[in-house]
Formats: sequence, C-alpha cells, structure tokens
Amino acid sequence: MNRHKSVSVVSTIAAVAATAFLTGCSHSAAAKSVTEQVHSPVAAPQAAGKVPIGPGPSGTYTVAAQPAPGTCHFRYTAGGQPLPDPVCTPGATNPKVTPETVADTICHSGYTSSIRPPASITDREKDANAKSYGYTANLHDAEYDHLISLELGGDPNDPRNIWVEPPSPGHQSGSGPENPKDKVENQLHALVCGKKVPLGDAQSAIATDWTTALATVGHPDGK
Repeated sequence: MNRHKSVSVVSTIAAVAATAFLTGCSHSAAAKSVTEQVHSPVAAPQAAGKVPIGPGPSGTYTVAAQPAPGTCHFRYTAGGQPLPDPVCTPGATNPKVTPETVADTICHSGYTSSIRPPASITDREKDANAKSYGYTANLHDAEYDHLISLELGGDPNDPRNIWVEPPSPGHQSGSGPENPKDKVENQLHALVCGKKVPLGDAQSAIATDWTTALATVGHPDGK
C-alpha cells in the first residue's frame, strides 16, 4: 500500500468536485445506494497567502466560500443516520498530517485546538452551508462537522471537509445523546495513534461512510 494514501486524489471524483463545487451540479448520483457512492478525500490545496495548515494561530483563517444554495443534498443510511453529499463534501485532508508526522500532529496533545478555526469564522460558514444543503431546521441542533475530523488529519477550514450535520435519530432539541460520529472518530484516532490502522485507511473510511468506517478498517466494534 502507498504510504501517502492520505493525500492521494481519486481523479474521477476530484475532477467532478472541482468543477461542480461552487457552481452546482446535477445529482444523478443521488439515486445510488450509499455503498455505491465510494469516494476518497482530497488533499487540501495550499492557497496563496494562506498561513500553512498546522499548529499555529487559528485566528489567521478567513471565511471560506460555500457551495451555491440548494446544490447539496443529504443522504441517509437505512438507520436514518445523516451522510453528506459526496460531491459537495468529499472530505479534504491537511497536507501536514502524513503517516510520518502523526506523532507530532494528530497524536500530540493539543493539536486539534491549535488549528481549529474560531467561531467568528465557522458560525458564518455554517449559516452559508445550511443554505447549500437546504437545511432549514434549528441550526442549534445541527453540528458544523469536519467530515474527516481534525483528530484524523482533516483540513480545518476547507469547505469540502465541513458540512452542516443534521442531528441523529433520537436527538431532542437542545439536548440528546452524544453525536455517534464523534465516538467513531475517537476510536479511529486511537487505532491510528496505536499503529493498528493506517492513517489513509481511516481517512478514506470515514469520508466514505462514517457509520461503516470501523467495520471498513476491520475493527471489531464495527457493525
């Protein structure tokens, strides 16, 4: 296996995502089953003038443009768990997080807080992304979620990696059980840092379908 899988791009998906991201697209893929919508995360580009992604001041981020209103569509598993649009939100990785740097990045205490954008940035992005997905329910109950979490080397502010995640079944307004995706992220993080699962495998699994990610990497807790 190529050890740099975590920053690879599947050419077909990347081409579609790059063309359709801000202009909208026809969602012929929407009729496909979840298992057919296999895709891989893309490596986040280093934009000119942007502070390199990694431990450092989070206040340097700027508000990122979101997909055009109404161009993104939620998917749901048979159990009612929400999944993002694979074109609008394929996942994007932080190029500074590689199999060689995990000890100094995602497996180092304090890493995620050092690169997390401030609420003054993400609150505005969340409002815009809700319009992208046509989400009209209470935003307080939705999470502006990193598809590939920061603790798995996801890009902190690439709009291809962040989506307004609707609440899971059983959630009650203002309260409810812990987001089950968070538990999956924590388990995958422990597996990667414990050198039991390759970084790229964990990233691809959670980007494709977070509900099956543990089973995809061969973890016994996967259902």
